[in-house]
Amino acid sequence: MSEYQYYEFQAIDRPLTKQEMAEVRALSTRATITSTRFVNTYEWGNFKGDPLTLMKRYYDAFLYVANWGSHRLMLRVPRSSLAQETVLRYIVQDGPFSLHIVKGHLILAFDSETEEPEDRMEDEGWTATLVPLRAALAGGDLRALYLGWLLCVQEDLLDDDVVEPPVPPGMGELSASLHALVDFLRLDEDLLQSAAESSPPMPRVTPSPKEARQWVDVLSNAEKEALLLRLAASDLDARLLQAEVRRRIWDSGVAEGARAGERQGRTVGELLDGMERRQQERERRVSQERERRRQEEADAQAVFLDRLAGRQEEVWRKIEALVDTRRPTEYAEAIRLLKNLRDLAEREHQAEAYASRLMELRTRHAKKVSLLDRLNQAGLRPGWTLSGGQQER
Repeated sequence: MSEYQYYEFQAIDRPLTKQEMAEVRALSTRATITSTRFVNTYEWGNFKGDPLTLMKRYYDAFLYVANWGSHRLMLRVPRSSLAQETVLRYIVQDGPFSLHIVKGHLILAFDSETEEPEDRMEDEGWTATLVPLRAALAGGDLRALYLGWLLCVQEDLLDDDVVEPPVPPGMGELSASLHALVDFLRLDEDLLQSAAESSPPMPRVTPSPKEARQWVDVLSNAEKEALLLRLAASDLDARLLQAEVRRRIWDSGVAEGARAGERQGRTVGELLDGMERRQQERERRVSQERERRRQEEADAQAVFLDRLAGRQEEVWRKIEALVDTRRPTEYAEAIRLLKNLRDLAEREHQAEAYASRLMELRTRHAKKVSLLDRLNQAGLRPGWTLSGGQQER
C-alpha cells in the first residue's frame, strides 16, 4: 500500500493577508492556497511546516489523515468564547486530547491512531462537518470536550478510580458534527452509550425574542457597542459571536429553564463496566439472531428435503445431464443438487448408498478435471461416509 497523507487548514475568523499567504507558500510549492484555505496531499515525502505553528499564527481549523491510521483535528477558539479552566477539566496529561494556549486563543487538538491501515482516502468531507464544533463550543456546548476525555478512557490512560469530569447534557443525542467527531476519533459506541447514561437531555439552544430583549436591556452601552464592533469586524466569524451571545444569555439566567446542570460522579471503572455490559448484551442479541436464522434455515431445508424425498432417481438423471454439458454454470447446479441429495441421504441413513452413487459418477467422468476439482472443493470426495451430520474420511 502506497503512502498517502492529507492536510487541510482553514482560516475562518479572518482571511490571510498576501504577506501571510506568501509565508505559507514558502512551506509548500504544491499546495492549493487561498486566503481562507490550504490543502495538500502527499504520496511521498512530508509537509515541511509545523501544523501547530500554523494554527497559532494563521488558521482556525486543521485536519490531517494518513492511510496508515493517523487522524488529527485542531480547532482554534477565541478565549473570550471558551474559558481555559473549563477545557482543562477534560484534559489528561500526555493524552490524545490536548490544549495549546496562545495569546487570545485556545487550540484544541484531537488525535486518533490505529494500527489498522486504511485505504487511500481524501478528507471524506470531515472538515466541513467538524468545523461547526467551534461555534458549538463558543455557545457552551461542551460535548466535544467530553468526547476528547472519553478517548483517553478508551486508550486506557486513566486508572479505574478516576472520576469523570462534568458530563454535558445531550450526550445521548449528538449533532451531525459530534457524530462525525465520534467517527473521526474512532470512539467505541458501547463506551459512548455508557457515558451517555448520566447525561440529561439537551436544552433548547435558541433564546426567545423576549429573553434576548431582557438580556440586551441590562447590558451597558459600552458592552453593546463592543458587540456591534466585533460583529462588524472583518476578522470575525459571525456564527462564533452568535453562539457566544446565546451562551451569555443562558448564563445570565434570564431564560426560563435555561440550561440543564452538568452531572458528574462516575468512575472510569464504572464507565468501562457499562461498556462491557453493552458489549455482552449486543453479543447475546447477535447470538440469538444467528440462532434464529440458523433454525429458520434448518426448518426450510427440512421442508425442501421432504419435497425431494422419493425423487432421488429423477435428480440423479438431471445431474448426469448437467455434467454432460461440460459447462461451468451447469457444473455448479449439479454440485448444488449433489449436496441436496447428500443431506437427504444423511437424514434417511442412506449415506453408503449415496457414497456409492457419487463414486460411480466420479469414475464415469474421471477425465473431466474441472468437474473433479469442483467436486473436491465442495467436499464431494471419494472415501467418506456420513455419520451424525459429520463428514468422515
